Amino acid sequence: MRHLNKFLLIIATGFVFTSFGFKNKDIKPTDNLYSKENPEVQNSSDSTSKASKKSSREVYLLSRQYDRLEAALEKYQKIERKKLWKRIDIDSATYKELKPFDSGAVVKQIRERLFVDGDLKRDSKSDLYDEEMMAGVLNYKKRYGLTLNYKLTFEHIKQMNEPVSERIKTIQLNMERCRLIPENLIDARDYIMVNIPAYRLLYVKNGVNEFTSDVFVGTTWAETEIFSSTMDKIVFSPYWNVPQSIIDNELKLNMARDKNYLEENNMEWNGGKVRQKPGPKNSLGLVKFLFPNPFDIYMHDTPAKSLFQFEQRTFSHGCINIKEAKKMAHVILKDDPDWTDQKIDVAMNGEKETTCILKNKIPIYIGYFTTWVNEETGEIYFYPDVYQKDKPQPEDAKSLVMD
Repeated sequence: MRHLNKFLLIIATGFVFTSFGFKNKDIKPTDNLYSKENPEVQNSSDSTSKASKKSSREVYLLSRQYDRLEAALEKYQKIERKKLWKRIDIDSATYKELKPFDSGAVVKQIRERLFVDGDLKRDSKSDLYDEEMMAGVLNYKKRYGLTLNYKLTFEHIKQMNEPVSERIKTIQLNMERCRLIPENLIDARDYIMVNIPAYRLLYVKNGVNEFTSDVFVGTTWAETEIFSSTMDKIVFSPYWNVPQSIIDNELKLNMARDKNYLEENNMEWNGGKVRQKPGPKNSLGLVKFLFPNPFDIYMHDTPAKSLFQFEQRTFSHGCINIKEAKKMAHVILKDDPDWTDQKIDVAMNGEKETTCILKNKIPIYIGYFTTWVNEETGEIYFYPDVYQKDKPQPEDAKSLVMD
């Protein structure tokens, strides 16, 4: 990874991978946002108190997503009871990658699984990897956040062979995470939500999905934090203030080798620090979106668009890099007469920073959901547990022992 970062630094785009600040290790992630922000919930310990509060605050504690996950849970529990989740028989030593129009017993077994999981509307019992099954495979891969193609590798089958009990546990865990969605988000008609495992951003306006975009997030050693805030500023043509560690460990060495290094990479000294000037090669791209938080995390554009082709997009030091950042700025400001499309484009391509203070601040939630039900199709999506948060944590195990 260090070699990759160094290479990207040399081509003046590598610093898209940083949150451009370091986390305070004394600050704990806000994993339990709702209870921390609502003392009533935090302090209620007896069942009677909990029951009385549930009726009056249920609108905030339970989102529509919770109900959808609950319905999905019933489906998978039924599959488990009826023993419909049958193992696909493969041998790692002899298995060959399946492709369209291959045939065999394993194809028939995969077809049955796609039907049980809901990716095929019927099970024709055919052992031919035909066009009907191709559509089912694509739908499966879409729901599991995989690259959309027709190949079925050993890893794909290995994933399909995970017990249905694991799917059930994942759904139950994410139902509980729904209870932690902040009150102001559940009750809001306008909000932005980023789901870290899905590498996806959603902007809801007036209660409808207004905009979505792929994103990439923090590496496993510099995780994007889970928290809520309010977006209040958009900065066009931003400067990138290079962290001191990168100056010491990378830039000084490069400047010693090439006296024109800063100029060639559109950088300059600024009060003893180094910053990268606005422009198309700036590591923040053409626009960044700010929201107060203790983690020095924000969202921004990126010139490294090729990184969005990867399935696992954990590249940054915590910040959220947005594939369609320019479009997002236009969508957010489309009802503001002071910010026409032309003015936005000019500001994005300027030589100096231009800050827009949002008249209508937008609630924002950075969440972690490894399963999610699509509101439009009703399909359930499963995403990789990129930060291993679905696994029991040491403190959880300690708590169980103490109990």
